[in-house]
Amino acid sequence: MIGYQLRQREYLLEISRAMTSRLDLPSLLRLILTSAADLVRAEAGVIALRRGRSSALAIHASYGVPVSVLPRFAPLLTDFPLRPEDYAVPDLQARLNLVARAVRLPLNQVIALPLIAHYELSGVIYLFRSGSSAFTENDHAVLSSFADQAAIAVRNAQLYQQVSGEKRQLDAVIQHSADGVMILDPELRIQVFNEALSRLTGWPAEQAIGRPCYQVLALEQMEGDDLCGAEGGEAAFPGGRPLMADGVLLRAGGSRVALSVTYSPLYDDEGRLANVIVNVVDVTRFREAEEMKSTFVSVISHELKTPVALIKGYANTLAREDAHWDEETLREGLQVISEESDRLTALINNLLDASRIQAGGFKLERADVDLPRLAGAVVENWRTQTEKHRFALDFPARFPTVVGDEERLRQVFNNLLSNAIKYSPEGGEVRVGGWRENDEVTVYVADQGIGVPESEQGNLFQRFYRVDSSLRRSTQGAGLGLFLCRTIVEAHGGRIWLRSEAGKGTTVFFTLPLEESLPE
Repeated sequence: MIGYQLRQREYLLEISRAMTSRLDLPSLLRLILTSAADLVRAEAGVIALRRGRSSALAIHASYGVPVSVLPRFAPLLTDFPLRPEDYAVPDLQARLNLVARAVRLPLNQVIALPLIAHYELSGVIYLFRSGSSAFTENDHAVLSSFADQAAIAVRNAQLYQQVSGEKRQLDAVIQHSADGVMILDPELRIQVFNEALSRLTGWPAEQAIGRPCYQVLALEQMEGDDLCGAEGGEAAFPGGRPLMADGVLLRAGGSRVALSVTYSPLYDDEGRLANVIVNVVDVTRFREAEEMKSTFVSVISHELKTPVALIKGYANTLAREDAHWDEETLREGLQVISEESDRLTALINNLLDASRIQAGGFKLERADVDLPRLAGAVVENWRTQTEKHRFALDFPARFPTVVGDEERLRQVFNNLLSNAIKYSPEGGEVRVGGWRENDEVTVYVADQGIGVPESEQGNLFQRFYRVDSSLRRSTQGAGLGLFLCRTIVEAHGGRIWLRSEAGKGTTVFFTLPLEESLPE
């Protein structure tokens, strides 16, 4: 008997060591249960753990019991005392009898071992025997010592599981954040780099991690406290407050993005800097909006002043009581007033159209449109406004009719022809033509003017954008014409683009889909 008890103690020590090395909860519970059964030669057993902070118990591991009958062990899982000093289960034998009849197994003897760690009950181990041999006092003593070790191991595994789960949640939040996030060590080397920041900077996370942050987040035109601004920089947070910086980042592909960066310190229990949390927000759209607002005010104030000043000047001159104007002078003055009024009206209409587009109120009135006839009418109007330019129409016979908004398409032709004349100050030919290809038509307006630099071609269809050239200051316009052309063409289901070469002219193309003509 003494030898058996000694082997029990040795086995208990060995199992205790094995339990403390396991942090995987399911594997640990299986080890605890099989070891406890071996210690006292039990034939079956279950481990039930508390569900969070509630008093309910749920079976997490079983031994010698078919999984299919585990729900019938419910009588052993209810009304279990939560206070460690009251762990004895009332009516334990009566509950066992209910379970034995329900599962149809010869379970005659039972012992309940509470799992108590840090004065808190986390669960219970039930062990069963089928014969008449009851559990002895020595069995109780050995199992009580074993249960203490098992409770600590279970508590550690649960804490590890909880921490692992929280880490996975935190990793998911960081990785799927809409803003860029990276975590630096005290030497400002990157430890965490999320997907949004990869998209913003063009750096894959696997290449960024481990690098000094100045290599990945080097801001230009910087304002504020740029922690990652220079090689060999040290993290310093006066007063422990976060630092903020704004700047422009040159991405790997050559494009630029405006960023707002916040550096937040994270200290350990001894007050030493442990990490720096970096939050990066793309503010490109906000900067563009501010620049657009500034451009709008500048352009519109200039474009409105010119016609208003001319109209007022000519009107005041013609209205002078001390002057008597001949008929030709009156006609020329009134013509200038009329032309500048038309220019002012066109500018206001373009601004209203741009506002409608922004508000989503841009609509088309569709009907059958004869594009060659429409283009010809617009060209005839422009012939009377220039003596330097020659106009040519280049549409094939039987050019198909399109379904569209004739007045909006007239606006497209007017804007394109206005640009063609404006940006070919030496004159030359302006050609308007088109052709059919499959289920769409392509229309073009070509000039022999100054052309558009390749670096600016991608911006021409944006609001308020004007080509940076010597003609910019001497030509009229608010930079809305091509923006409106693009909007109108795309509203018709088409697309618009241009080809240009500096000094050789520009050709603007747009397509319109062919649809069945509207019924008469």
